[in-house]
Formats: sequence, C-alpha cells, structure tokens
Amino acid sequence: MAKSVKLSDIAEKLGVSKVTVSKALSNQKGVSEEMRRKIKELAAELGYVSPSSSKLSRDAKSYNIGILVAERYFDQTQSFYWSMYQEAAIYALSKNSFTMLEVVSSTDEEECNVPKLIESDKINGIIIIGIMNRAYLDMMARQNDIPVVYLDFYEPEARCESIVSDSFFGMYYMTDYLCRNGHRKIAYVGTVRATNSITDRYMGYCKALLEHDIDLRKDYVIDDRYPGTGSRTGYKLKLPKDMPTAFACNCDVVALELIDLLEEKGYRVPEDISVVGFDNYAFSNKDHIELSTYAVDFKAMAKLAVKKLLKKMDGDMFVQAPSVVEGRMIPGKTVKNIER
Repeated sequence: MAKSVKLSDIAEKLGVSKVTVSKALSNQKGVSEEMRRKIKELAAELGYVSPSSSKLSRDAKSYNIGILVAERYFDQTQSFYWSMYQEAAIYALSKNSFTMLEVVSSTDEEECNVPKLIESDKINGIIIIGIMNRAYLDMMARQNDIPVVYLDFYEPEARCESIVSDSFFGMYYMTDYLCRNGHRKIAYVGTVRATNSITDRYMGYCKALLEHDIDLRKDYVIDDRYPGTGSRTGYKLKLPKDMPTAFACNCDVVALELIDLLEEKGYRVPEDISVVGFDNYAFSNKDHIELSTYAVDFKAMAKLAVKKLLKKMDGDMFVQAPSVVEGRMIPGKTVKNIER
C-alpha cells in the first residue's frame, strides 16, 4: 500500500539520510537539485504519501491519474515522453495525487481497445501524451465520465484541453537563425503529416523561408519516419541529390542521426553543413557536439497538464483553445555563418 512507504524506505534506497529526504520533499534548502529530483522521482514511483496530507482541509481531494503513451514513442532507448511522464508524476504527487502509466500497444490503438486503467476503474482522469490515431481518440472521448487532457498534441475537432509547445514559432526562429547566418539552401527534416507538432514546425520553417524570399523546394522536405505508421524504428534518412547548406530538423534525435549520416558521407558539421534541432532533448555519444536547438519547456507542459486535469476532475468543464508553452532558442555550435 502507498501509505506504508516511509521516509526511511526512500532514504535506504538512495543511500541518504531521512533528513535529506524530508528536506527534498518539502523543498527546503540543503539538498542538491540532482538529489532532490531523484528523491521526488522515487517517492512518486513508490507512491509515498506525506503525513502532512492529513492536515489538508476537508475539501482537499486525492486523485489517481492515468497517463497513456503509445508504444511507438518508446522505440528509442531514451524517450522525451518518459521525461514528461516523470515530471507529471512529481507534480501530481505534490498535489496529493498519484499517476499510473499505461503504454498502449499498436494493436490496442488500432483496435480502439479501452485502456486497462479505465476497465479496472482505478483512475479519475487521463493524460494522453503524444498523438494517437483519430479513431482511438474518438473512443476515449466517449468515456464520458473520465476527463481527458492532451499533452504535446491537439485535435482541432475534439473538445478537450491540450497543452503544446510553441512548435510554429520555435521552428520559425531556428530557420530564421539559419537564414540570418547566410543560408538559402535549407532543408526540413520531418515527415510533415506524421504529427501536429511536425506539421506546425514545418509551417514555421515555411514562414521563415517566405520572409527571406527563399523558394520552397519539394526535394528539401525529407521524411524522418514511415508516413503510414509514424514509426521511426528501422527508418533510414535519405539525403537529397543537390545538397543544402543547412538542415532544420523537427527534433534533436533526428538531428543527431542526420549528423551521423553526414559524417559517414564525409561532411563536417558545421564547417561544411549546418544543422539545427528542436526539443533540447537528446542523448548522444558525441560529447563534442553542442547542438543548436529550440528548448521545449517540457517540465512546464507536464505541470500545466496536471493542473488542467485536476480542475476537470473537480468539475470545471470549461474547455479553452490549446495552451501554448513557450520555449527558448539555444544557439549551440552546429551553425556556421557562411557570409563571412
């Protein structure tokens, strides 16, 4: 049971004192940010309930939040969405609520099977991280007694709260940055209709080209995954015959894969070709690369998603337009000024 978890249990697992655990969970000074994060993540995983929760007002409520993620988003060793889930779990715990993750298989998504978390009647609300197929989302919308919040995607026709990053202006800024560094042959890497975020980033890329009087070339729009399934597993990037001087990639993972491919072909980054990414989230063995990218504030996105869902579970049925969370550009060192 969650209530049986004690401070000493967390302390023992991490090899720290109970005082350190207490300070971390109550946001007191004297604990490094790295250790504070580890403690909060473990507390969320174990289902720790603070004794102080008994002092909450009679109106305070505790909820169980289900979080759904399609299995295709975990087809890499490190997942951007796994970090989003962790942030949501940590914030939910601070609000006396708990999260349970269900990875939705391709079969369950295609057959529109009701999530096991709903069938078992274990949760009060759902956060869906990452877009799923329309039929599956329609099925979820029919679960009338379960409020749902979308995280990192939106559906224009769905009456559902959604939290998204600033994909349009983020990629606009990154492409504009390339243009201002003298680049006019700029390719976009991303299967345009695979997700709303990739589409929005493509539109931001188009806006920057338009403002700099650069023609859009079809051969400079490069797929990064299978168009039908949206899966990246086994997909190989293909370079255009007429090489651009720069690539704008829809995410950092793709940007690093592209850099590997360019190096295999004998190109140097940024000496020969410039590359920008998106997300500021990628794990790489290339310690020498400081990728130029747009940092998505996934912590703020996850926190806002939980906030919205808590309001829904408290009976607030108002639905607003997608909430856009701004990020910031990181110049990095993978862009060369070719006008100098």
